[in-house]
Amino acid sequence: MHEKSIVERSLRVVENSKKKRKWYSLIDKVWDYQNLEQSFYDVKKNRGAQGVDKITIKEFEKELEHNLRVLQESLRTKTYRPKPVRRVFIPKADVSKRPLGIPTVGDRTIQAATKRILEPIFEQKFLDCSYGFRPNRSAHMAIEQIRQDLKDGYTYVIDADIKTYFDSIPHDKLLELIKEEVVDSSVLALISQFLKS
Repeated sequence: MHEKSIVERSLRVVENSKKKRKWYSLIDKVWDYQNLEQSFYDVKKNRGAQGVDKITIKEFEKELEHNLRVLQESLRTKTYRPKPVRRVFIPKADVSKRPLGIPTVGDRTIQAATKRILEPIFEQKFLDCSYGFRPNRSAHMAIEQIRQDLKDGYTYVIDADIKTYFDSIPHDKLLELIKEEVVDSSVLALISQFLKS
């Protein structure tokens, strides 16, 4: 029931963003209770471990309305501060280890809520040949496209990956690119906090 209104709002965001405008007021959409609630369920669907506060998804859900209202109020009053991420290291096939940061369930919920509002704005800027971390796209779809391209006579495939990029991404440059579309200072401050945590 709530999902439909959120989707309709996201579609309006996409439609309006085609008019090449800047977004001045988005934070109220981020802390909208329906958005936070659906974002929690997105987090729950992805599963994941507890953060530094040791609160599991199951524990967070036991007092879901209260927890979401606390998050909502902290965003509304600009007192929200993300907790540090819990760092773990995942073994890779080449014997090295990949660092992984695990935010708390509450922080992941707010990140998901922010993503749900910003994604429609930025999604249209990506090229059709881009598959990484995009909605309704997967690595399997990319492989299928490569197969089709090979059948069509293309002979080169280029796969680029920048080692530990998210650990070294220049925050100021990223924020400048975001500011080309979004100028809501509260949302920009929230993204900056995510990057620093």
